[in-house]
Amino acid sequence: MKYITRLAWGIVIYAIMYLFSNGLSIYGVAGGIPAVAARLVMLVIITTIAGRSLQFTSWKDILPYAIFWAFTVFALDAVFTLPFSGLQMYANWNLWIGYTLVILLPLVAPQTRIFRDDTGVIS
Repeated sequence: MKYITRLAWGIVIYAIMYLFSNGLSIYGVAGGIPAVAARLVMLVIITTIAGRSLQFTSWKDILPYAIFWAFTVFALDAVFTLPFSGLQMYANWNLWIGYTLVILLPLVAPQTRIFRDDTGVIS
């Protein structure tokens, strides 16, 4: 298993989501359904790119990486967000859904790849 890939993508996922969420806050659109939808779309994009970067064809190969990425995001939340928010941040169900999606979304990444056979036919 590629240990740098394990750690690096976890950090990238956290950093992009953190910056994106703060950007929404800065422009006053952090609350409400549109902001949640925008964060969800961003998370889908990032985790799909991360899953595809592994170049595996089976979700079983991606799963250990995705679990480690979710653990990395959890640990970074504990280091950077917990001191300001306190333990009540873990009472927010959106946070746990995000951790779950970090695990599940990369697993579908192989289905987003275009495969060409020997004759050049796309499948």
